[in-house]
Amino acid sequence: MFLFLSFLLLLKNPSLAQSLNDDGQDVKRSHFPDGFFFGTSTSSYQVEGAYIEDGKGLNNWDVFSHIPGNIKNNDNGDIADNHYYRFLEDIELMCSLGTNAYRFSISWTRILPRGKFGQVNPRGIMFYNKLIDNLLERGLEPFVTIHHHDIPQELVDRYGGWLSPLMQEDFVYFAEICFKSFGDRIKNWITMNEPNLLVDMSYIRGWYPPAHCSPPFGNCSAGNSDIEPLIAMHNMILGHAKAVKLYREHFQLKQGGSIGIVGFTEYFEPLRDNELDRQAVSRALAFTNAWLFDAVVFGDYPAEMRLYLGSALPTFSPEETSYVKGSLDFIGMNFYTSLYAKDCIHSACISGGDRPIRGFVHTTGERDGEPIGGRCGNPRFFVVPEGMEKIVNYMKERYNNMPMFVTENGFSPPQQNDQVQALLQDTNRVNFHKSYLAALARAIRCSWIFRVELGR
Repeated sequence: MFLFLSFLLLLKNPSLAQSLNDDGQDVKRSHFPDGFFFGTSTSSYQVEGAYIEDGKGLNNWDVFSHIPGNIKNNDNGDIADNHYYRFLEDIELMCSLGTNAYRFSISWTRILPRGKFGQVNPRGIMFYNKLIDNLLERGLEPFVTIHHHDIPQELVDRYGGWLSPLMQEDFVYFAEICFKSFGDRIKNWITMNEPNLLVDMSYIRGWYPPAHCSPPFGNCSAGNSDIEPLIAMHNMILGHAKAVKLYREHFQLKQGGSIGIVGFTEYFEPLRDNELDRQAVSRALAFTNAWLFDAVVFGDYPAEMRLYLGSALPTFSPEETSYVKGSLDFIGMNFYTSLYAKDCIHSACISGGDRPIRGFVHTTGERDGEPIGGRCGNPRFFVVPEGMEKIVNYMKERYNNMPMFVTENGFSPPQQNDQVQALLQDTNRVNFHKSYLAALARAIRCSWIFRVELGR
């Protein structure tokens, strides 16, 4: 189970945050006001297992992970953490940690084994009902993600998944079943997790299914890294917005919940102290963060993307804009790291950064061989606590102080010779959370409503 700290904060008294030491060495629950949630988070494919049991159908990750060579060590999620059978034990572990919230995702093919082309699986509905009821019984608030990167393989085979606009209605159909089945108890819905990261990994780099890419990003058997991510993202945003429209018109008033979307976010610093790299920072923020959030808040993509992508960037019709704009009650942002940004319009860059799909920006974690922060298990992630403060302020200012959840943040240690001992003496993770919490406290010293979930 991916462990993380999760928070929900309504802060109008900045003195609470001021009592927290800036060096993060004195972080206590009492530093945060009532209503602040500490929790854990998972996604269905990564923890549930039981991949073809009790009526579940195959999803894209089931198929992808079973192709030799696609995943390191040919690992897969067939068993994973066996959460499907051990969820009661996992709930006990959550309670033993003193948490009071749990964010999880619903497996699309556990509910709809063949998407809309088959029947609803009652045993899938039963599993999530048992999970939700037991969470509430133990005082754990459920936060539910409807789509966390896994889709029915049948929809991939029939029309290519998110590259097809037909997926929009498939997602709405799935979301409606979730609202009907669980909405009487779920007060915080997330339509999708990180569509901007998904299209990057699936259609630019080709690391996630369906493994589409083109040079210079990779040498996949199919794909166009300059065009396909734009199409898939557009369909995901429209699917999200249609599901939100359905929820607001038919469920929200009666069920009393809220609904939003989660994006992958990063903060950027100029590689060099010059105007070109500062402009590169603005483009990197737009192409990474605002690609999703400008659309769902303002109803259109960032001007920076329109400038450099031109007609390749899809447009929303007036009717679509009417329901895409403002299609969220809160922003969810996953934040792990900051990186340097280098201009590639007026400077030479390695392949990839010199492409329109990247905004003509090269991003890196090193400057003159020195990392931007402490290293993590993920080579693109670094420990940069001040980035938490900066990304929160950026999101607050760009999106007019909209309520916010930081839905993921956390630390994975670099590989070591004695990995078990390193995990037992897990001081780096403790220091990571202390320093990021201190940065978060600085960000909320202003008197504004801020909601945060801190992750993996």
